[in-house]
Amino acid sequence: MDITQDEKARYSRHLRLPGFGEAHQARLKNGSVLVIGLGGLGSPAALYLAAAGVGRIGLVDHDTVESHNLQRQVLYGERDVGQSKCIAARRRLSALNASVKLEVHESGLDAVNAMSLFAKYDVILDGSDNFATRFLVNDASKLSGKPLVYGSLFQWEGQLTVFNRSRSAPCYRCLFPEPPRPGIVPDCNEAGVVGALPGVIGSLQAMEAIKLLTGLGEPVEGRMLVMDLLMGKVRSVKIPKDPDCPLCGIRPRIDHIEAGSYPVPCLLPDVAESREPVEGLNVPLSISVEMAWESFRSGKVRLLDVREPDEHAICQIPGSVLMPMGNVPDLFRELDRKAWWVVVCHHGFRSDRVSRYLRSVGFGSVSNLEGGIEAWAERINPDMDRY
Repeated sequence: MDITQDEKARYSRHLRLPGFGEAHQARLKNGSVLVIGLGGLGSPAALYLAAAGVGRIGLVDHDTVESHNLQRQVLYGERDVGQSKCIAARRRLSALNASVKLEVHESGLDAVNAMSLFAKYDVILDGSDNFATRFLVNDASKLSGKPLVYGSLFQWEGQLTVFNRSRSAPCYRCLFPEPPRPGIVPDCNEAGVVGALPGVIGSLQAMEAIKLLTGLGEPVEGRMLVMDLLMGKVRSVKIPKDPDCPLCGIRPRIDHIEAGSYPVPCLLPDVAESREPVEGLNVPLSISVEMAWESFRSGKVRLLDVREPDEHAICQIPGSVLMPMGNVPDLFRELDRKAWWVVVCHHGFRSDRVSRYLRSVGFGSVSNLEGGIEAWAERINPDMDRY
């Protein structure tokens, strides 16, 4: 499909670029990008892809919009809170460019649908925020022969690269052959992220996708851009192709997507999905800091702090037991199974996972501290150091 007169006017600033002709705009019009995750990275990436005139964009996310998303996920507004991210994103992107075909995949991405989904698109853009999905996206991208635009965030730092564009290109497993153990690397919920950072990295991901679709420029392949926005520094780090990589090495061991090889993200091993309390017990699944404080003072509960030692050094609740989340599967047998444990972390995300894990391995009386030690500092001990 050639571009129309109206499209020539709309994308005139593209057409004024040296070397960017009508044929390149037509490539965008005829191209397609699958955006995995509509959070901090997927939001700006999808906006700029739609604005650029990419003809078909797939939107993958099973989540709903929450108020804390609005600090960085610029696809959404306050009226979208509680709605499906896919539906809210489609509405916003349609208002931006009604000529773009938007395909929503609210069921999310898994090992069952990954290969069939990837086959429908030219470029895969990974805006996910967990290791299980990143490994699944990488493997399906490589096996389906689709280039992968990768981005990641941590506090003030972002990373960007392109994987799997050619046989000689490295893949994500050349960097990380296997996922880290749960709890070793905190996510943005736990470590925080400055709101403008996803805008920078997500926009750069859109730029790489545009380059791949048009064939212009040189993709960020075989190297990774590392941007420290707090210090204003940008580095380019070489990523060598690993000859022993299990996916793209000389003797690859991964030749298909196997269900069960990509565990549910952010959960400890063997965790039960049920959020119901153990039969016969009346302890709540979560507990407010006020209730926890009263119960702790009276000796009814014990506190299990699952933060990292450096976090614990900044502030802690006297009398709590420190057991970092990543150590729980190896050390939970040291805990008194007869006690009522209230699990504590920074904001209540890690502790929620640990609470579910402990219930799944037979602990009957376990509750999550709502809001974590941050809420404790706000409402119980305002003199406590915070981070």
